[in-house]
Amino acid sequence: MKQACNISKKIGIGLLVLVFPYTGYAQQTQTSLQLTLEKAVEIALSNNPTVKIADMEIEKKKYAKKSAQSSLYPQIDAVGQYTRTLKKQVMYMDGAFDIGSMMSEVLNPIIKGTDETFSGNVPGYQTGNLEKNIEANTPPPVSTGGSDGISVGRDNNWSGGFNLSWPVVVPTLWKSLQISSLDVELAVEQAHSSKINMINSIRKAFYNVLLAQDSYNVFKESYDNAALNYNDIKNKYDQGLTSEFDLVRADVRVKNIKPNMVQSENALSLATLSLKALMGIDMDQPVKASGSLKDYEADLLKDIMKIDTSLVNNPDLKQFDLQNRQLQKTLELYKAQYLPVVSISGNYMYMSMNNDFKFGDYKWNPYSTIGLTLSIPIFDGFKKSSEIKQTRISLQQMELQRKDIVRNLKLGVNNSINNMMSSVEQVISTKDAVKQAYKGYVISQKRYDTGMGTLLELNDAELSHAQASLAFNQAIYNYLSAKADLDKTLGVDILQE
Repeated sequence: MKQACNISKKIGIGLLVLVFPYTGYAQQTQTSLQLTLEKAVEIALSNNPTVKIADMEIEKKKYAKKSAQSSLYPQIDAVGQYTRTLKKQVMYMDGAFDIGSMMSEVLNPIIKGTDETFSGNVPGYQTGNLEKNIEANTPPPVSTGGSDGISVGRDNNWSGGFNLSWPVVVPTLWKSLQISSLDVELAVEQAHSSKINMINSIRKAFYNVLLAQDSYNVFKESYDNAALNYNDIKNKYDQGLTSEFDLVRADVRVKNIKPNMVQSENALSLATLSLKALMGIDMDQPVKASGSLKDYEADLLKDIMKIDTSLVNNPDLKQFDLQNRQLQKTLELYKAQYLPVVSISGNYMYMSMNNDFKFGDYKWNPYSTIGLTLSIPIFDGFKKSSEIKQTRISLQQMELQRKDIVRNLKLGVNNSINNMMSSVEQVISTKDAVKQAYKGYVISQKRYDTGMGTLLELNDAELSHAQASLAFNQAIYNYLSAKADLDKTLGVDILQE
């Protein structure tokens, strides 16, 4: 049994030896993606689904505009029809059906000329005899009154050809096309707004990674200092140069800092995952944010001095103004409903009517028509008038809403600027605090090494330095976060700065 256990241990050790080198190799081949803020924004704009959907919406609106424009062109359709007559139509005509009277205008000149010819060339012929003979042999007019009727039509009716319809003057259609053009502009502005919002989210996420990264470095440095002090005190304790109380205090200090370091490491991992999710990249892809928050310190005051608080580029306000223009065009469209409409229609058809299905014997007769239609609206139950009044009220509402939007945007701008100014003051004060805290830590370290100071002084100085460093990093982060919100409100695209 014991031998079997030894064999199992050897096999396990052998597997570990084989697996660990390949695991290490796999980790080395998956290199970290070094990210700057600009690179993170570019990757997010190319991969994020929200931005892609906004771009696709622009294409959709463009096709919708082309679809609306097609109504300006003539519409040509090929048509064909077959009908089978089940019972023929009967036509009735009141009065007398006098064929002689119907043909008199054609026959009278012929009869007169023939009569004159006979009178001059036929012996014994008297003028007027031909006309008298025709009248004597012509049957009386046939009455068509009563229940008699004439069946018309044939069993099979075939027709085929082309129809044309072309709106020439349609004021409502022209206004609809203008609204469609504004739809495209609105989609473009919505896509730009999505881009601005995405840039804002990426900036905050990137700054959050830097904050977590710098916080971890502060706790790591504090932990390393505490561990170094513990080892130094332990050596002194082993030599009998310090008390057990100092050794215990140093050990407790190390163990108290360790959870903070682990927590900051977890915060860094979570912030990195959030950044990767916004960028739309693989969550297993290792990334590393380049630089630190301290790199932005030099540009804080410079950024405040060049801030333009104009709202002309605010994406929300631009969208609102476009919607206002659309509503104005809608009002014009309702007014255009009072104007006349002119359209052209025409067709070119072939028709055949037969009582059999001998297609080769069919005779096809072409016919064509063209027409001009004028439609003048007169009365619609006050529908157009009500729509116009309703739209005017909506325009008045939008005017009041715009004033409220501008007021809130200005409030947001002022709030962001105040936060930025406050953060600058905090950066300046905490920067001095970091210098003084580090100086105090160095002095307390020397005092403790020479026996003039206590471990409590050393720990207090180290804690003060860590707190000042964290406060310094937090102040820079607060400034950058407020600046990102301000740029979002002002519609600033950092890629175009």
